[in-house]
Amino acid sequence: MKINSILNRYILRELFAPFGVILIFFTFVFLMAEMLKITNLVVNYSVGLFTILQILALSTPFFFMFVIPMSVMMAILLTFLRMSSDNEIIAVKTGGINLYRLLPPVFIFCLGAYLLTFFFTAYGAPKSQEAIKDLTYRIFSQNIEIGLKPRTFNDSFKDVMLYINDIDLKNKDLIDVFIEDKREKDLVTTVVAPRGILFKEKDTLVYHLRLFDGRINQVSLESRSANSVTFKTYDVRLDLEKALSNFERMAKRWKVMTLPELNRYLKDAGNHWQKKNMLVRFHNIIAMPFACFALGILAVPLGIQSKSERPSLGLVVGLVFFLIYYLLLSAGQILGESGRVAAPLAIWAPNVVMGAFGLFLLIGSARERSFRIAAPIYRLWHMLSRTGDKTP
Repeated sequence: MKINSILNRYILRELFAPFGVILIFFTFVFLMAEMLKITNLVVNYSVGLFTILQILALSTPFFFMFVIPMSVMMAILLTFLRMSSDNEIIAVKTGGINLYRLLPPVFIFCLGAYLLTFFFTAYGAPKSQEAIKDLTYRIFSQNIEIGLKPRTFNDSFKDVMLYINDIDLKNKDLIDVFIEDKREKDLVTTVVAPRGILFKEKDTLVYHLRLFDGRINQVSLESRSANSVTFKTYDVRLDLEKALSNFERMAKRWKVMTLPELNRYLKDAGNHWQKKNMLVRFHNIIAMPFACFALGILAVPLGIQSKSERPSLGLVVGLVFFLIYYLLLSAGQILGESGRVAAPLAIWAPNVVMGAFGLFLLIGSARERSFRIAAPIYRLWHMLSRTGDKTP
């Protein structure tokens, strides 16, 4: 019993180092992908570095939903791959210790990762996404140009449709502006101008769009008449009431609800058209943390049966199987949201498939059966490596 306790502590201790390194690495990769989206804010709109760091920090909990199960699988895979390569697994078996007795530290490790992932899926990620939306709202209210996209019809402003062909990022000029204004009853006004600028009233959320050398066309629906005039300068007042109310509604929609909020919303949803999406989101919050167990169980036999390979190739195997899991999860979400498959079945199927496959390999490994399930991946990797070496 004492030997087994020492072995359990040894395996558990060995799991933490690769888990920490892989967690940091993949978090950095995900953040770099997010950086590509917000670089435009820094370069073109002079958003402060502190604000960018806030966005990156608030994005991290959302990434952890995927990064933690991935890191758990690869940490277990690399640990058992190293122990197999160093003949430690053979030494353990020679000492009369069954493979199943190596699992308690793995389950403890997976349980800790499960609790951490559940916290991020149920509370951390929704709260952080809501905080990002609030931060973006503040940026939008302070710098309206960020909310304007070239070659896109913008209907955020009350009774005003705005279209901009391009934005001169150097001096913030708006190029080729089209406005449809329906704020006056029974009167539709369209304004076309080759150039415009935005400016904000001090200490208010009122913006004005000043247009130059354009034309105003007005159509009266009541009198069925039309007139057209040209102008040198023309100011249009932009009302942010609709934009702000849309943003506030978006900040509390089902995609950013915590698990208790989503549960209460589902009870009151009735036959709401988004109920299928809400059910998928609800089951995804619960099922995603269980990936730590499903992928963790799969990683044990994969590591034991790949002892002849370099530990670095374990990352390749882990990525391939996590990619399979993610594809199954994505397919389940699409089928669940479309209503073709019940949401619980669609979302839980990837965990069941990967977990059952892992148990099958684990039982086979305990009975000294060799499946070499990762052998095709290794052969493909070696072929690609030799091809790269031959390339001049």
